[in-house]
Amino acid sequence: MTILAQITDLHIREPNKLAYGRLDTAPYLRTCVESLLRLRQKPDAVVLTGDLTDFGRPAEYAHLRQLLAPLDMPLYLLPGNHDDRANLRAAFPEHSYMESGEFIQYAVDIGPLRLIALDTMIPGQSGGQLCASRLQWLREMLAASDGRPVIIAMHHPPFRTLIGHMDKIGLQAGTEELREIVSQYSNIERIICGHLHRVIDVRFGGTIASTAPAPAHQVTLDLDVNAESSWMLEPPGFRVHAWDEVNTRLVSHLAPSGQFEGPYPFHENGALID
Repeated sequence: MTILAQITDLHIREPNKLAYGRLDTAPYLRTCVESLLRLRQKPDAVVLTGDLTDFGRPAEYAHLRQLLAPLDMPLYLLPGNHDDRANLRAAFPEHSYMESGEFIQYAVDIGPLRLIALDTMIPGQSGGQLCASRLQWLREMLAASDGRPVIIAMHHPPFRTLIGHMDKIGLQAGTEELREIVSQYSNIERIICGHLHRVIDVRFGGTIASTAPAPAHQVTLDLDVNAESSWMLEPPGFRVHAWDEVNTRLVSHLAPSGQFEGPYPFHENGALID
């Protein structure tokens, strides 16, 4: 079994700095990292789908690097609208997959899975896009996938979430082109995204597109088209995507971040506990 963990929307600031003037996101990421390391089956890799920092500053990336240091499996980083490509590359120079160029996007193999990471950010803007060159690169990567099961990772989800204020800063261009490309490849198992700080699953282009919770704060669940922009300290978490070799399909789980009682047995010496 091959396992890919997904963490997203970390929003790390400099040490002792608060996001939105009231939230220290660093302890939440520490808890997330500890939770991930406690999994009974260790992930083969972790993908981080954007908004790694809050302002994309060098000091924030230095802090992020320290917080991620306990993870001893391959890490694959992707920028979100809160990130800075140049500062991200400078902070993680050994991550050669983030080669120089306008965009940070790459294709890597994780066991039988191929992870294709798409860069959707527009510098200085909250919304994202997939321009013609990024879409052409995706076509080339999919054509070279040789039928392997593919996971596409990106920050901005390519679908309406019905949370009005987030949809206004969602993927602004390239959605229909992406849908057309994805629909041509039955080996695309998932499109995994960030940006929403919530778990959302949508059918898209013949596959499943999803978002993941954040390690700290979640976007408020308000499906009013005029919903105010707000966040809540709902339970944090991350996602675990596991390749089922028997049935040849991807199974996605939601994992809570934190330490909880258990596990306790349902049975004792083969009998139900009264």
